[in-house]
Amino acid sequence: MLYSEAKQGRTFIIRLEDEEIVHQTLEKFAVDHDIKSAALIILGGADKGSNLVVGPQQGRTLPVMPMQHELYEAHEVTGTGTIFPDEKNNPVLHLHMACGREENTVTGCIREGVKVWHVMEVVMFEITATTATRKPDPEIGFKLLVP
Repeated sequence: MLYSEAKQGRTFIIRLEDEEIVHQTLEKFAVDHDIKSAALIILGGADKGSNLVVGPQQGRTLPVMPMQHELYEAHEVTGTGTIFPDEKNNPVLHLHMACGREENTVTGCIREGVKVWHVMEVVMFEITATTATRKPDPEIGFKLLVP
């Protein structure tokens, strides 16, 4: 386990609107408000055609080949995630979302493009006094959190 200590900064209440792409909108918000790191909770609706990364094609093989899932219709969603800067100091959102419709639920990472269906609500808790970053791991192919 790796860890570091940090402090909580500002808290933002955000309403995402119809057809916004979640990760793009929240990363731009972070840039616009000089947020380097944050923790987030999110709920609302994801639109038909939204894409999730739903796991690796094969367990522990390298390189990791992600599987994608496209939502077939609007879904109710809840999610949690973090923002930390990458090696170029750009904020990078890593957020997993559970998307449900009727008796079906799929959970995955939103980095391939989840589109808001009418509205999503976000509470973003800024994290300050941290040097944590996301650094590329060439073996796995992910940008890993380095506390």
